[in-house]
Parts: sequence; C-alpha cells; structure tokens
Amino acid sequence: MIQRFLLFISFLLFVFTTTSFQPLDKMPEKKLKTKYVVVLVIDGPRFSETFGDSTCQYIPKLGRILKHEGTFYSNFQNNGPTYTISGHTAMTTGVYQSISNSGKHLPKNPSMFQYFLKSQNADKSEAWIIASKGKLEVLANTKAKKWWSLYMPSTYCGAKGNGADYVSDAQTFNKTKAVFAENTPTLTLINLLAVDAIAHQNDWNGYLEALKKCDDYAYQIWNEIQSNPEMKDKTTLFITNDHGRHLDGRKDGFKSHGDKCEGCKHISLLVLSPDVIKDRVIDQPAELIDISKTISVLLHFDMPTSKGRYLDELFL
Repeated sequence: MIQRFLLFISFLLFVFTTTSFQPLDKMPEKKLKTKYVVVLVIDGPRFSETFGDSTCQYIPKLGRILKHEGTFYSNFQNNGPTYTISGHTAMTTGVYQSISNSGKHLPKNPSMFQYFLKSQNADKSEAWIIASKGKLEVLANTKAKKWWSLYMPSTYCGAKGNGADYVSDAQTFNKTKAVFAENTPTLTLINLLAVDAIAHQNDWNGYLEALKKCDDYAYQIWNEIQSNPEMKDKTTLFITNDHGRHLDGRKDGFKSHGDKCEGCKHISLLVLSPDVIKDRVIDQPAELIDISKTISVLLHFDMPTSKGRYLDELFL
C-alpha cells in the first residue's frame, strides 16, 4: 500500500515538474496581429445618450457603423472615483486612485507608457499622450520613487501642457494626425474634452452637438489608422470614456459627475482590432483598470502594479 502511494506521489511530481504552465494573461499561442495600440477617450458622456440609446442618434458612426466592425462591452464600468484625472489614471495605471482633479498631483503608480518604454528600451516618440485638457499632462509621470521622471512618453496636453491650458478637440485631432504621420507611435492615448466641458456649462443642446462631433472624430481617427500603411490591420483601437454623468433627477443631473451612481459609473468600451470578432457584444463585466492590463499583453510588457485583468475573452 505504501509502495503504491509513493509511486503515485512520484507520478504527480513528474507531471508538475515537466509540464509548462502559462499564465492566462500571456497566451503566446494566440499569435495576435496587433503591433500598435490607440486609446481614444471621449470625456464624460452618459451611457444613456450613447450606446444606451438603441437608436444611437447622437453617435451614429460609433453606434451604427464602427460597433459592427468590432467588439463592444455593454457592461463596462468605472468602479473608482468618477472624475477626469482619476478615470484616466485608472485607465493608464491599472489602479483606482483618489487624485486631485486639478492636475497638480501625480499618479501613485507607473503608467503603461512608462512600463512599455522601459521594457522596450524605446524612444519617447514610441508613446504619446495627446489631450485637449492640459491637466492630463500628469499621466506622463508618477510619484513612485523608482519611476519618477523616467521613461516618460511624448505629450501634447494643450499647446503648453501646464495644467491650465485647454485646446479644442479640432486641434487635438490635427495633432493626432500629425503624430501618426510623422512618428507612427506604438502606444497612444487621445483625450477629447468637448462633451464634458459643454455639459458642465449646463448646455443640453451643446452637449448633444459635442457628442456628434466626437462621434465624427472617432470615425476619422479609425480612418486615419486604416489609411496609414504602417498601422492598417495592425492596430487595436480602444474607444472608451473616463466617467459618465449623473442621471436625471440625481443632484444637478447631466451637468455634473463624481459619485458612484449608475450614470457616473456606467461607461462604454468598443474595441476595433484585427484580433477581435466583428459585430460582437460581450455582457461580461469589465472595467477601466482592465484596459492597460490588456494593452500590456498585446504589446508584450509587464505591469506588476496593475490591479486589472487581461480581457482574454476579447480575443477568443
């Protein structure tokens, strides 16, 4: 009896020492085509005016055209502080953090840009932050001691990037086109501000018009990618939001955001890529911190401080 038991233990040891176990978030056998990643953030729309509206009347290109070209997450959330810098920090570091929305404080953790540039020993031109809001300049750095002011990406956060400098989305779009043409960066984040900025003015009609304009910019950015011979059929584009807005009847409604109500938390994620199934909707929950983790797998670098998960179901 003892001899049989020892033989069984020996067999188990043989299996565990000769079998190679691969973490779920590596999956090299999938041989993905992605070589470039772009994250487009449409700042602050409510889900009820975007994909939550079955007619997609304010986002006709996203909802009626691009959605059928990619995979859409219907249950995508910001489960942290629902402010601009907090939302972008979650997206780029993979960690939810309460951080000043003024643009005067750095994220606690290194970003996907820093991890990527270090791992590839790449020039800063390989990673870009292009934002209409100057305060998003803080996303390029971290206060983590071993990473502070190291491996920082190129930035255009307003013309001056000083935190107070805001530019139009038209200027941001033109800068994006120039960067794609001149640098073809591997990793890019783009922020469009108009929806959030106009909503804060309590201008309902202006808010809806801004949605339509950002919808058109999203479509044009995808077309820019597809017309770029380096990026065409090799680029994954994540189109998402940093936060939503209060629902009607809660506080001051669409004018503001910042709490954990459904209107502020429920946002959207549409992924266009040569590696995803077209015209597919995923109901499985996912969240902002999952974006950078997924990007780290696509571009083959580690993000040990990330709390997000690799969205493996995207690529099945």
